[in-house]
Amino acid sequence: MTAAPAPIRRIERQRASAALDYPFNAPAPDGSVVEVAPGILWARMPMPMALDHINVYLLRDGDGWTVVDTGLNLPDGRALWEQIAATRLDGLPIRRLVCTHSHHDHAGLAAWIMERFDAELYMSHGEYFMLRHYAAPPPDPLPPLHQGFYLRAGLSAEQIEHMFGGLRRNSFAPPVPQCYRRLRDGDRLTIGTREWQVVVGEGHSPEHVCLYNASERILLAGDQLLPRITSNVLVTPFEPEANPLGLWLASLDRLKQLAEDTLILPSHQGVFRGLHARVQELHAHHGQQFDLLLRSLQERGPATAWELMQVQFPKRRGAMDDLMAMGESIAHLNWLRQQGLIRRWLHDDGCHRFERMPVVEGMPQAYDFSETHE
Repeated sequence: MTAAPAPIRRIERQRASAALDYPFNAPAPDGSVVEVAPGILWARMPMPMALDHINVYLLRDGDGWTVVDTGLNLPDGRALWEQIAATRLDGLPIRRLVCTHSHHDHAGLAAWIMERFDAELYMSHGEYFMLRHYAAPPPDPLPPLHQGFYLRAGLSAEQIEHMFGGLRRNSFAPPVPQCYRRLRDGDRLTIGTREWQVVVGEGHSPEHVCLYNASERILLAGDQLLPRITSNVLVTPFEPEANPLGLWLASLDRLKQLAEDTLILPSHQGVFRGLHARVQELHAHHGQQFDLLLRSLQERGPATAWELMQVQFPKRRGAMDDLMAMGESIAHLNWLRQQGLIRRWLHDDGCHRFERMPVVEGMPQAYDFSETHE
């Protein structure tokens, strides 16, 4: 009889502890605003989930305003935008909308804001077309290739249906904006008296737009740089062999080229300073996750992505958490495969198994950021 595999040892996740400066108290998600620089207002939209808010920003733009991100497609969000427009904008109209990326909390009200305020939408090409994709619920049943992606990861057909059943009932799905103006990496966007450089990041989403003002050192960071939590970076059935973590880490390094004292306006949690320290901490976080997977495979032997996901993410709250955790675990495994640290093969049961490669002299044993990330 074959012995059962040893249980994988769980290791406490590293907690965010970088010494960051938070120069402002956050506004309440009730239509309040905080001015973080002349002509730049910070507001919050509530969200009915564990991450209970998204930050949105309003930039004075001559005889009007430019809005950055929208909140979810919910009546409460629409009501707050009406309140802000009526009470916080000096009687001036919203003329432009910049959506950093396509996720529902960032672009869910894009079509409504465009129609309600006669505003132009600015997005990157990849994000606009992902937004169009997200407007439709997952097909029922899933396409065979997508079903096969999750079966090979180690899920059962019942688990897959449980995950996607909840998504098909998603009440946040946004209507599709019918047109947009394209933003590309390196573009210059003038908003009022400020010039902003478009800095495109990858990994969390295909072409995430950040805006950087060099003269005042202000970064509208979206989800590319958050102060206390880590953005979800996942592999999906659309691109099963992708390496989004490689793209994500490279994007962090590009942001690290900006001034250390940059004022960072993120999409969640507080406005902060401490760019270099936070980038370093995010590298260290993913380094810990790579080490965790390597040690787990060393101790247990071959394992499926589903089994390893439960090591990385033991505390999950439901189907959406399972879906995001599954994609993020595969992202870490794909990074390790591309580094030559693990290998994958298809078992007779139809599931991929991962195992650690034999140790060879000179081979890196874990994620090493000592040279490029001091």
